[in-house]
Parts: sequence; C-alpha cells; structure tokens
Amino acid sequence: MIRMLLEDMLADLGYGVAASAGGLNEAIALARDSDFDLAILDVNLNGNAVYPVADLLMERGVPFVFSTGYGDRGLPEAYRDRPTLRKPFQLSNLENVLTSIAG
Repeated sequence: MIRMLLEDMLADLGYGVAASAGGLNEAIALARDSDFDLAILDVNLNGNAVYPVADLLMERGVPFVFSTGYGDRGLPEAYRDRPTLRKPFQLSNLENVLTSIAG
C-alpha cells in the first residue's frame, strides 16, 4: 500500500516509475540490470536492509535517496551523507529531495 502511495506521489510530480521491488533480491537485480535515472530505497525491505542495493547504485553512479522512519541517524555511518526522506513524508518533502538529487 505504501508503494502504491509513493507511486501516486511520483506521478503527481511528473515522474515515471521504471520499476519497483518488494524484496531485496528483486531490488538487487533491478539495481544491477535496469536503466533508470534515480532510486528511492526503503531502508527495510521485508526485514532485509537495503544497503547492498545502495552499494550497487553507488558503483553505477545512480543517484538515490533513502526512505526510513528513523531519519539519517538510523543509517550506518557510511550512508549518512546520502539524502534521506523521513517517513511519513509529504509530497513537498519528496519533491525537494528528488530535485536535489536529480540535478
């Protein structure tokens, strides 16, 4: 349900959704093999930390933002410099962070 809400918010902002993943393995495959301009990573994918996906995106130079209920303080030190959307977030928060990473 949260994924659908996010997709609606992105559509409202004029973004298209290339793909979405409900689990870590699917997200890793998408991060490795798909073409897209940026990514929004929920820190917790069905109980699994999303950091392997973040690492793949960093290697590929794909901008991304973390989404988490804990804010950047809930991230490991290595990722605290990355943009973070603290849940629950509003459309304006999403727009601001996407504008900052999309260039």
